[in-house]
Amino acid sequence: MTKIEVAYDVPMQLGECPLWHAAESALYWIDISAMQVHRLYPADGSHTMWQLDTEPGCIGRHANGGLIIAMRSGVAHLDSISGKLTHIADAPYDKKTSRFNDGRCDATGRFWAGTIYEPRDHAGAQLYAVEHGIVRAAGNPVTVSNGLGLSGDNRTLYHSDTTAHRISCYDFELASGTISNGRVFKQFDMDKNVANYGGRPDGATVDSEDAYWCAMYDGGRLLRLSPTGDVLQEVALPVRCPTMMAFGGDDLCTLYITSVREKRSAAELEMLPWSGCLLSMRVDVPGRIEPAYLG
Repeated sequence: MTKIEVAYDVPMQLGECPLWHAAESALYWIDISAMQVHRLYPADGSHTMWQLDTEPGCIGRHANGGLIIAMRSGVAHLDSISGKLTHIADAPYDKKTSRFNDGRCDATGRFWAGTIYEPRDHAGAQLYAVEHGIVRAAGNPVTVSNGLGLSGDNRTLYHSDTTAHRISCYDFELASGTISNGRVFKQFDMDKNVANYGGRPDGATVDSEDAYWCAMYDGGRLLRLSPTGDVLQEVALPVRCPTMMAFGGDDLCTLYITSVREKRSAAELEMLPWSGCLLSMRVDVPGRIEPAYLG
């Protein structure tokens, strides 16, 4: 049995986008609904929170220090020393119906961020790339963008549509930041009424063996998938709605997992009291250090 621990026991409403900062030995993450950015130093348990005025969707390391944040209102730089938020780019969508969601940086320093189309009645969301302060639409229409990940050779980009219960993969040209040849990587059962419903794919990360780790929202589990989509490992969690994970620690063998507490029933929270807390577990295969946004 995999040992799951609580890394930070104050529950988030909608915890998301954990990010290990190796130079600081710190873990950052966000609470989308509470409009907050959090930082934890696991070595001594010290914690800092920054309050925003709009929902953050994802974060990445910034090469000049601090974080790049994709928020409903646009993209900004958070100085983690002063707390100053500096505007980088406007939101490229109608803020009444959309916001940024899952994202990460690539090896050239681009920041990739997908969106969520909140009416969820069609694929009104897509991927965007932020490069030198300019937001560029990259396509890949979805309803809820999630699961961004890159293979170790930077030739494959993973991207999921949580609503469609589908993970896709694409040929990725790192130099130009172009995506092509989309195909289904893993399709999950969409029938939520079956007894063995396993959830839908949310946030993800890729380890140093190119296995794709995926949080199965509403399924209470993590999956580790091979590059061909085969299930290599399944980890049951003490929460029903995990959202994303990140490798951290000095050896990058600690997997940090965010989760959801809001809108969960009283009965569920009584049975699963760690819902919304930041969790951690040890793994055998390390992850990789996340690249930083170069501006």
